[in-house]
Amino acid sequence: MLLYYITDAAQFAGTDGERQAHLLDRIAQAAGLGIDFIQLRERNLVTHDLEALARKAVETVRAGPSRKTRLLINSRSDVALATGADGVHLRSKDISPSEVHRIWQAAGSSANAVVAVSCHSPEDVADAAKGGADFVVFGPVFEKKDCRGPVTGLTLLREVCDYPIPVLALGGVSGENAHLCVQAGAAGLAGIRLFQEDDMTDTTARLRPLK
Repeated sequence: MLLYYITDAAQFAGTDGERQAHLLDRIAQAAGLGIDFIQLRERNLVTHDLEALARKAVETVRAGPSRKTRLLINSRSDVALATGADGVHLRSKDISPSEVHRIWQAAGSSANAVVAVSCHSPEDVADAAKGGADFVVFGPVFEKKDCRGPVTGLTLLREVCDYPIPVLALGGVSGENAHLCVQAGAAGLAGIRLFQEDDMTDTTARLRPLK
């Protein structure tokens, strides 16, 4: 069961510096628990500040005992390459995964980029698979408490899980409904509050065994 922690420092209390410190503590905990992927999603930061935070996040993940966790930067291949992150998380309308791989090769990176794509429809998933993404994050599967927009639902999740690419469920996923996503065929579970609001050790222990 793949686990994907998506960051949002704005959810923490305090000054900007205090929120970032809290975020780095959470990233350290996630890396210590062997959570598979972390997406640094701090979209409100200017490039300089994002790069500075990303460097600290990379150092934090590398210091983790499991050496398993991979850090992805939201949308910014340039920041990912500059900081030594493991890859990028793309929106469905960003550049293609194949273009990310070309950028990585042109930069002379010795490692292959890990590329994830946010998807909200079967067409998005098909395009991501064709473009060479490593996995997709699909949703929102469930209604979120702070957002009453349309949801994809379990039926559509079940449909896209038959595509030739790992699909991680996102959006309103909790300890109470995660098993429904797994039953629908999800290869993993992704979330912000799933890992930031609850005890991460307990959350990981409950979710990891789901099959």
